[in-house]
Amino acid sequence: MAQDLPFTPRGIHVPLVTPFGADGRPDLDALDALAHSVLDGGAAGIVALGTTGEVGALDPEERAAVIDTCARVCRRRGAPLIVGAGSGATAAAARELAALAGRPEIAAALVIVPAFVRPSPEGVLAHFERLAAESPVPLIVYHIPYRTGRSLDAATLRALGALPGVIGVKHAVGGVDQDTVALLGDLPDDFAVLAGDDAFVSPLLALGATGGILASAHLATDRFAALAEAWHTGDIPRARALGHHLARLSTLLFAEPNPAVVKAVLHAQGRIPTPDVRLPLLPASEASVKAVTEVLAELAEPV
Repeated sequence: MAQDLPFTPRGIHVPLVTPFGADGRPDLDALDALAHSVLDGGAAGIVALGTTGEVGALDPEERAAVIDTCARVCRRRGAPLIVGAGSGATAAAARELAALAGRPEIAAALVIVPAFVRPSPEGVLAHFERLAAESPVPLIVYHIPYRTGRSLDAATLRALGALPGVIGVKHAVGGVDQDTVALLGDLPDDFAVLAGDDAFVSPLLALGATGGILASAHLATDRFAALAEAWHTGDIPRARALGHHLARLSTLLFAEPNPAVVKAVLHAQGRIPTPDVRLPLLPASEASVKAVTEVLAELAEPV
């Protein structure tokens, strides 16, 4: 049964890229430094093995090493670690989650809505009910219908949020639709909504989201943290200004398949050893890196 951990996901969590060295293997020292740098910038926590971490391209030993590295940083910093886990069929997902037992640094698992098979909403609910009952850590539902092929309405998301052991949703529906508004207007108790579409984090925060899981926050981390704080404290003029600036940054970072542009910019900044991604992804273009660099220079000015 899921642990009753005192964790409510708030603020900006960064789903870390997996840096690769010149030998093509994960560079764990670079990952360690990257984790520290985003926490220094004001991130509330980090996410290991998310889509941005190219989890599907890592072998089991590499995935374990990424978790170990991120857990060590979070233990030192007293920061929460969210781990992407629980993909695939329900029984396989349950086994994957069971492997997270005994890791106190892991505050929650980020579990995608079953992809490709397109179960009914009732099937999705049964899937998460089973996983939540058996998982050693609380679950955050990853709702991203443009990847999974299964969209969920507000009523289904509320039902998921009412399950014991489900503490939130990473909400990435490609915009702010009627179900987004309806969900945020009537949330289950102790259920957090985290923005998952980087360009739409500001409007979701304005509607009541508690934070975001944002690949863009590898860069200008302090500005994303300030955006969340501004909405939470009611500093609307600052929140609006930051939101507009950061939406431009996020749009450029996702102009090519994630995380190619993020990695290329991090490499250009000297923060990771190579810009490499694994096939079927391709490296980002120089034009994308240049465009992001120009926006980052603008963000260095007071907002």
